Amino acid sequence: MGFILVDTTLRDGEQTAGVVFANQEKLNIARMLDEVGVEQIEAGIPVMGGDEKDIIKKIVKSNLKASIMGWNRAVIKDIQASIDCGVDAVAISISTSDIHIKDKLKSTRERVLDQMITAVEYAKKEGLYISVNAEDASRTDDDFLFEFIKQATSAGADRIRYCDTIGILNPIRTYNTIKSIRDTFGVDVEMHTHNDLGMATANAIAGVMAGATHLGVTVNGLGERAGNASLEETIMAAICSLDQTGRYDLSKLKPLCEYVSTASGRKLSPWKAVVGDNIFSHESGIHADGAIKNPKTYELYSPEDIGLFRKLIVGKHSGTAGIKNKLYQLGINMEDELGALILERVRSHSIELKRSLNDMELLIIYSDLKNSEVCYA
Repeated sequence: MGFILVDTTLRDGEQTAGVVFANQEKLNIARMLDEVGVEQIEAGIPVMGGDEKDIIKKIVKSNLKASIMGWNRAVIKDIQASIDCGVDAVAISISTSDIHIKDKLKSTRERVLDQMITAVEYAKKEGLYISVNAEDASRTDDDFLFEFIKQATSAGADRIRYCDTIGILNPIRTYNTIKSIRDTFGVDVEMHTHNDLGMATANAIAGVMAGATHLGVTVNGLGERAGNASLEETIMAAICSLDQTGRYDLSKLKPLCEYVSTASGRKLSPWKAVVGDNIFSHESGIHADGAIKNPKTYELYSPEDIGLFRKLIVGKHSGTAGIKNKLYQLGINMEDELGALILERVRSHSIELKRSLNDMELLIIYSDLKNSEVCYA
């Protein structure tokens, strides 16, 4: 059930409204993706020319282990621009749904097939690895989609990119569709899923379970509208849900996500799945007590694996075990008789402040109650 990651942060990720990466940032991101172990990097759109073409050339010349792909319309001049950049792989994209063909392309199914075949045959003669992208595949008539795939593979496509362009899929439909394609054609299939309904990563994983060989992802889930399947979520879902291990350098995930967050101007949420700072924070008394006794009771993997730290939060939902452990971390062995008093004061303060307490506020409560105990002794 293995798969190859195709990261498109530098193409689809940069298409996030308002996001522009500086050239050096694009080069840095490509290098960091390579360090994580991403197998293929979609570096941009060469036919844009100018800075876009220059930085793609620099990425190609950076001696990365990853394959470097250029994105293209099904147009010969686009492919020529990719060839000029020195990429070893091209994505050739064209719409396949009737709404796109009629209203966007002002074309017909027949012309779409002819245009795709011409582009694929040209790229094949140039010795390139070819992904044929069926844009809006998830809204494409099944019979036409299958004909499109048949013609693409006959023309020389190495894989099909199944694009859930508006994020309309669900995991069950994804599984059934990808299994049908794989059973019928045996061709490599890449999942390219968008997050409009919050299911991009789930659909990507469902695709792998059905036999998809490639997964299109972006760092932090950047991308058009609600974004794409998230690189970090996909990797950890594969490890924790599909029992795939040892392929990627998890210690590089957090620095990569933080760098892309800064470069994109999109703040990394504390509750962001996998890499958010709150992922290993425990406040609830039951959860904190379990995590203290055995972290695996409430943690899928070790925070150290991806450069995070376990944190015990003191607040309204804390228990005495969590408070005692937190004070111990601060160099204090809490007397058992103070536990209930401190817990009551912590909960009262947390409700009043409408938040958890910081270390200093907890120490003040401890000091006040400790001194009161001494005075009344």
